[in-house]
Amino acid sequence: MRRREFISFLGGAAAWVSPARAQEPRRVIGVLGSAFSDTIPGYLAAFLQGLKDTGFIEGNNISIEWRHAEGQYNRLPSLAAELVSRGVAVIVTWDAPAAFAAKAATKTIPIVFMTGADPVKTGLVDSFNRPGGNLTGVSALISTLGPKRLELLHELLPSTSTMALLVNPGNPNVGTDAPETEAAANALGRRLEVLTASTEGDLEAAFTTMVKRQAGALAVMPDPLFFLRRAQLIALAARYAVPTIYPAREFTEIGGLMSYGTNLSRDLAHQAGTYAGKILRGAKPADLPVQQSIRLEMVINLKTAKALGLTIPPTLLIRADEVIE
Repeated sequence: MRRREFISFLGGAAAWVSPARAQEPRRVIGVLGSAFSDTIPGYLAAFLQGLKDTGFIEGNNISIEWRHAEGQYNRLPSLAAELVSRGVAVIVTWDAPAAFAAKAATKTIPIVFMTGADPVKTGLVDSFNRPGGNLTGVSALISTLGPKRLELLHELLPSTSTMALLVNPGNPNVGTDAPETEAAANALGRRLEVLTASTEGDLEAAFTTMVKRQAGALAVMPDPLFFLRRAQLIALAARYAVPTIYPAREFTEIGGLMSYGTNLSRDLAHQAGTYAGKILRGAKPADLPVQQSIRLEMVINLKTAKALGLTIPPTLLIRADEVIE
């Protein structure tokens, strides 16, 4: 073969293989959560949209490895270790317990967390502006709204002397947020009974205890287990006729009395998908400030109020972002 012909052959071969070389290799994202990804309607879709906005589509240029503990926190460390051994490019965590498990599992793989707690106060990151290490993410701060939820219950039921707070003792947020809620109850001159539930079976027992302690209202703290079992919680509140305030609209939309918190799917999940995409593009977690969702909303279900024999004060109705009739 002559030199000119050989060069032409190489050019043709290069042209033939260039599409394969140009194709972007598929990256792998690990997703770790305490509950299933579809626990909150719209959560998964918002996350995938955030990825798409940065140029990543599942099944196209990324694959996603899903790991969910089905509400059992003790499974999270082994699930996080599976993702690390899989060599994923980034780990996205749905909630605070999953974030801590991922943080303990790796110091090198980037982690994008979603949490309802203060990530600085709980020790996930060093600061909001400079998270440091291999973690960044989004915080809704819904766990810190316990005092405000008690105030709303007090406004609804001013003569109620004893209120209850439902928490999952296995959630790392409890150690910082529950005491603040108890202090708020004291400031209101109300007694607060703290009830605990870490499994599905504990929920029934918690309501039985609440009735025995004569608590006239209940505030539910944010927790993956409670989101997973929100239909059961609402059914129990109806059975025991206990006015209850929840941490997000997803409870009120299916029959809960009131909710006060952040729209989780719109804010947290979409931003987490965007951050994961940016990291796949080369950004470092330490250079991405932790985002805070500050858009709060109160939703009231009038149908549930009527079933409980309650009249919602006009002062609450006028401040509600949505009233379900």
